[in-house]
Amino acid sequence: MNLLPQEKFESLGLSLPPAPQPLGIYKPYLVDGKYLYLSGHGPVRDDKSLIIGRIGDDMDIEEGKRAARQVGLTMLSTIVTHLGSLDKIKRVIKVLGMVNCTSDFLSHPYVINGCSELFAEVWGQENGIGVRSAVGFGSLPDNIPVEVEALFELY
Repeated sequence: MNLLPQEKFESLGLSLPPAPQPLGIYKPYLVDGKYLYLSGHGPVRDDKSLIIGRIGDDMDIEEGKRAARQVGLTMLSTIVTHLGSLDKIKRVIKVLGMVNCTSDFLSHPYVINGCSELFAEVWGQENGIGVRSAVGFGSLPDNIPVEVEALFELY
């Protein structure tokens, strides 16, 4: 039996943090025809606090990967809050992952896998994996370790 994305997520036993509210002049999401654009999201915990730290300084690569997974959960929360269900998403088209890290850190793709693996668990290998960029930054807002933006195709 094939589970729908919302059912797949629920079977993982994970919780969604609260969907973040914009702290600047932007929209957290935008629907344009059959596409859903999500603005850059950070790693919001269930208590609304942010995971903070720079990879290579304050946290290691595994903590960074877990932070990226938390960003993915935050993005899923935005989808559920504003669209009602993960089932409205047909597929992931593009993910841009930004990693707050030291200049000698070179494993940006590994960190962003934390988010990409979550999307693959929810929408499957075929629809949950899109094209992707994973890049390093010297800083990110509020010193979050990871920020991710994405483009999805809607049903």
